[in-house]
Amino acid sequence: MTSQTHPVDHELVQAAAHVARTRCRGDNHTMAAAARARDGRIITAVNAYHFTGGPCAELVLLGSAAAQGAYELETIVAVGDRDRGVVPPCGRCRQVLLDYFPDLEVIVGEGTRTRTVRITDLLPESYVWADHQLDAE
Repeated sequence: MTSQTHPVDHELVQAAAHVARTRCRGDNHTMAAAARARDGRIITAVNAYHFTGGPCAELVLLGSAAAQGAYELETIVAVGDRDRGVVPPCGRCRQVLLDYFPDLEVIVGEGTRTRTVRITDLLPESYVWADHQLDAE
């Protein structure tokens, strides 16, 4: 596996941190995510925790982006509330992000050591759902 890092979109990290700081309240909303669309817009969202397995902030962001007509995302980051900083996507989110956006870049790391990597670097030897679908014909 060749892991190559790309420049960190600090504006994106700041946007997610701002949402985490100002919109995350209590135990239901503890994570914020921000993504940059291909047209330059920044889309944000928060998780919807529930004991039945509510969606992570990254997954809520996918729906929010679609609702705003942003179907091409380039970079995503998640930030925890209470100044927890950048948090890498969980396994489920990694798989969904890969299936929706196989060229997506993800900001990971801690403090001043954040870096941007491709989603495929976070999920090596991955199962790509689209590659295993039967043709409709």
